[in-house]
Amino acid sequence: MAPRTRLAPDAVHHPVFARFYARYSEAVDRRAGIAPHRAELLDGLSGRVIEIGAGNGLNFAHYPAAVSEVVALEPERTLRQSAVRAALRADVPVDVVPGAAEALPVKSEAFDAAVASLVLCSVRDLPRALGELRRVLRPGGELRFFEHGRAEGRVLATVQRGVDRTVWPMLFGGCHTARDPVGAIEAAGFEMVGYRRLRVPERGIPAPSSPCVLGVARRPAPGPDE
Repeated sequence: MAPRTRLAPDAVHHPVFARFYARYSEAVDRRAGIAPHRAELLDGLSGRVIEIGAGNGLNFAHYPAAVSEVVALEPERTLRQSAVRAALRADVPVDVVPGAAEALPVKSEAFDAAVASLVLCSVRDLPRALGELRRVLRPGGELRFFEHGRAEGRVLATVQRGVDRTVWPMLFGGCHTARDPVGAIEAAGFEMVGYRRLRVPERGIPAPSSPCVLGVARRPAPGPDE
């Protein structure tokens, strides 16, 4: 199935950041060691998958053959155009569409898995976005997440709060470094299957965006009385 994109008003507009990211992100993925984390994130997926904030499609090459379809949402036009080109090279069917994570244009309980990859930092309404992901997953469906977030150390956490209040969101497409993705996912009603903390890149002076988590959560299946 050929990928397609649909015309709709852009929910997000970061043209300068988008052009920068589209040009340099593949090199950054290699130098910072992000590509293997993308592969780990998607390993073992099957069936229908929805990915929010797909960017320029760097995850597409890592989807396993058991995935029957990926619906990839990207609200920023420049990045979406790059994602369409990446979808053409993917080994699984990828449908790139416009749309915001806070209002997913798909039916409830329509997907076997959802993917959030370096995107929860920049959604405008995090609880609403996670609520939408929970809505579109079938009961028992998995949320795979690879996100950067709040540092455990006091010094870096203080730096994160400072940059979030000043230049960071403006320079990096609305990104916030001090969010707590694990806490937010649990608060949205997901069951945490497991996660691990990591640093990206592994060596060197940490950036505000270096503390990351990679893991799996699940939409709970209904109980016998539901």
